[in-house]
Amino acid sequence: MLRALTPLEARVLGVLVEKQATVPDTYPLSLNSLVAGCNQKTARDPVIAASEADVLVAVDSLKGLSLLIESSGSRVARYEHNVPRGYGVPSQSVALLATLMLRGPQTSAELRANCERLHRFADVSSVEGFLDELVARQPSLVVRLPRSPGSREARWAHLLCGDVVTPVAAAVAAAMPDEAGVSLGELAALKAEQARLAARVEALQAMVDQLSAELGVGGSTPKAG
Repeated sequence: MLRALTPLEARVLGVLVEKQATVPDTYPLSLNSLVAGCNQKTARDPVIAASEADVLVAVDSLKGLSLLIESSGSRVARYEHNVPRGYGVPSQSVALLATLMLRGPQTSAELRANCERLHRFADVSSVEGFLDELVARQPSLVVRLPRSPGSREARWAHLLCGDVVTPVAAAVAAAMPDEAGVSLGELAALKAEQARLAARVEALQAMVDQLSAELGVGGSTPKAG
């Protein structure tokens, strides 16, 4: 089972699948073309600004996962995807996954329209048939998201980068204390202060016990709870 991809690794794979279908004369892609495809402002959600170094790191990781192949025999390195064999899915499913990786969650109708240049689906039910197959995989490669308030149709998302954070889940997470917002130094200082106070309380309790014994008052004060 392959590990979860990073968002940039997923973007790289999506670009390679897209460009294989839309610009076959320049495929496999050079690094410059791959970076340009990742940072493209149209047909991308979200729009990103990845550096050449960032994309190279993603390329190396994908090669290690056997999801990307580097072509040899050329002065300029060129890259092609290996999604069908890497995930064991047909070309129709590759087109759907790539479109989800490039454009984010979409309805079945949106997927059919946006997949047009990668694969032409006969109708929406055909799209949903392949999506259902991807859901049935172990582990699932896509998920049908809960319908948002006011939305007529549910959207689909890929799971190649792990679980999807829905707007509701994001709102709940935002309302909870964010430990990640505290620096490591601040966290260490807080823990040290907590330990110091605990030791102080223990010392004070020992003093109370000793005084109680000397005065013949009795045992230590019962602890709450």
